[in-house]
Amino acid sequence: MADSPNCDLKSLSPLQLFEKVTEQGEKVRALKAGKAPKDEIDAAVRMLLSLKLSYKTTTGQDYQAGLPPKDLVLINNGTTKEEDEDLVDPWNVQTSNAKGVDYDKLIVRFGSSKIDTDLINRIERATGQKPHHFLRRGIFFSHRDMDQVLDAYENKKSFYLYTGRGPSSQAMHVGHLIPFMFTKWLQEVFDVPLVIQLTDDEKYLWKDMTVEKAYEYAKENAKDIIACGFDINKTFIFSDLDYLGASPGFYKNIVKVQKHVTFNQVKGIFGFTDSDCIGKISFPAIQAAPSFSSSFPQIFNGKENIQCLIPCAIDQDPYFRMTRDVAPRIGQPKPALLHSVFFPALQGAQTKMSASDPNSSIFLTDTPKQIKTKINKHAFSGGRDTIEEHRKYGGNCDVDVSFMYLTFFLEDDDRLEQLKQAYTSGELLTGELKKVLIETMQPLVAAHQERRKQVTDEIVKQFMTPRKLAFEF
Repeated sequence: MADSPNCDLKSLSPLQLFEKVTEQGEKVRALKAGKAPKDEIDAAVRMLLSLKLSYKTTTGQDYQAGLPPKDLVLINNGTTKEEDEDLVDPWNVQTSNAKGVDYDKLIVRFGSSKIDTDLINRIERATGQKPHHFLRRGIFFSHRDMDQVLDAYENKKSFYLYTGRGPSSQAMHVGHLIPFMFTKWLQEVFDVPLVIQLTDDEKYLWKDMTVEKAYEYAKENAKDIIACGFDINKTFIFSDLDYLGASPGFYKNIVKVQKHVTFNQVKGIFGFTDSDCIGKISFPAIQAAPSFSSSFPQIFNGKENIQCLIPCAIDQDPYFRMTRDVAPRIGQPKPALLHSVFFPALQGAQTKMSASDPNSSIFLTDTPKQIKTKINKHAFSGGRDTIEEHRKYGGNCDVDVSFMYLTFFLEDDDRLEQLKQAYTSGELLTGELKKVLIETMQPLVAAHQERRKQVTDEIVKQFMTPRKLAFEF
């Protein structure tokens, strides 16, 4: 029975075939690990080979673990095989749905796992801390191998955190704070080292700027990151333009990744074309390298087997799907990931914000007056056209940007639920909801600005100096 698939393979889409091959491969590995009878293993292997043949016949591509079929991988020219699909890649986020990207579909397409109540409860048991409101509200919604990180942690085996920022402008906006706020919480509750990559090399390659300007932006962005409250004894922030030349271990890992990823693979994952500069094509290996502890010998005492956990927005996942595919082939553990939803632009959840558009978000340099004006003028409303209609039918929190922003920054669960009920029932008007957001954001941004003023160039230098952190490995 195992010699032929139990369904008509011709009726399956390339992605469905890819998932079946992946599932069968895992089954073969499980049978071998469990020392199943030889005939059972042989039958499972024949099934796997049959599925791989069907996959190649359908797609014209050999099956490669972790790399979905090229015609379904979203690429940076904005085209997909299915026009109604959301566009999500490291450079673009587009959807026609006013509610934003369909994250349940994205989980299926990317092959990640949903962060469910069981996992959240397990994190609470492991840390002894109430889960962060980003977890409770589904802002961090998807993961890869977080259960394995918890397995190790519960067995007294440490891990480290890695996240990053592409410094494309001097001023960051409040959406850029999301991964850093959550990473800070993770670092505190698990008490682990953190490395933060500033991809100034990437921005030089993709943007119209000089190398010097990209590095300047990196140092300025570092001040905003430090202002989030990271512990200097437990955190290393580095610029690629600076650190790459100072760390042989880092460069060795880049070269190892480069050797194991073909040009066809990187084109399929990221949508590069023949006219892209070779710097873009080689960059994914640079973002992959911090996933391996041997890139930081000064922190991990040269150890190569320390697990890495990466909190990031889901659009960065293609980099780490590639990394996870390569890791076993270069003798490294696969990094685990925690994925966040996208922070919506003020104009609505259909697109990702742009640092070049000052009205697309609230920036960390904005004054209280600017914050008030932006929210009142630009925040997309889920309210009705008239007060009478709003009182009668209520507002739509699913598309209202003010409510979306409050789900990120209003920590009081009860207060958030009260606002939702009042707005949905029509009791609370759009202007009143915007007023709550203004009163939430003004002190938050002002407090950040005060902390940033205390971050001197000398403090930045200390954070960015390769050194031993307050951990023993």
